[in-house]
Amino acid sequence: MEYLIKQYPVETGALEIQYIEEFFGEFPRRKTAAEVMDRLSGRESLVLMAEAPLPDDPGTLVPVSYKVVHEVGAHENIPKLRDLVERLKGTIQFEGRRVLYSWLGATRRDWRGQGHFRALTEETEAWAVARGFNEVVVKTKNRYYDMRSTLTQLKFDVVKYERHGDNAESKVYLSKLLSPEMVAGHRSLRSVVQVE
Repeated sequence: MEYLIKQYPVETGALEIQYIEEFFGEFPRRKTAAEVMDRLSGRESLVLMAEAPLPDDPGTLVPVSYKVVHEVGAHENIPKLRDLVERLKGTIQFEGRRVLYSWLGATRRDWRGQGHFRALTEETEAWAVARGFNEVVVKTKNRYYDMRSTLTQLKFDVVKYERHGDNAESKVYLSKLLSPEMVAGHRSLRSVVQVE
């Protein structure tokens, strides 16, 4: 199967993310376009969305999965990113390296298990290696079992676990080292369209 991926500029992508997050009931709070643009402003980032045909109308393509990644560095001004870097000190080396943060991403329930998120992740990794990134990190919660399973299948390793009183709310940090050899092992067939 060939996956159709659209790569968006920040402003257009932010609006698309705001739209598609309406289809995800498990997220307690959805991101607004303004939040996405504020986070990505002034830093290297990538906004991708996978589209697929509707089962009952194969001629109509709809967004089914998305992924937003951005660079994160040792000296962050945004409080949430500064906190992330602080929590990962001693686990992830930020100084002298390019680290990519996998910030947002999901697949709509009816399209899960079909490889869309894998295709987005592999496209992200190819993009990141081409730009000299060394590692990608992601944070999730213990209760997102499907996401944790997906990240394990994509060969992300747990690098830190922060226990919370309610273990379902515990934070899980995962990481993956990036290399041309790793990209050569990708298995999804993708066509990428640049959206203006």
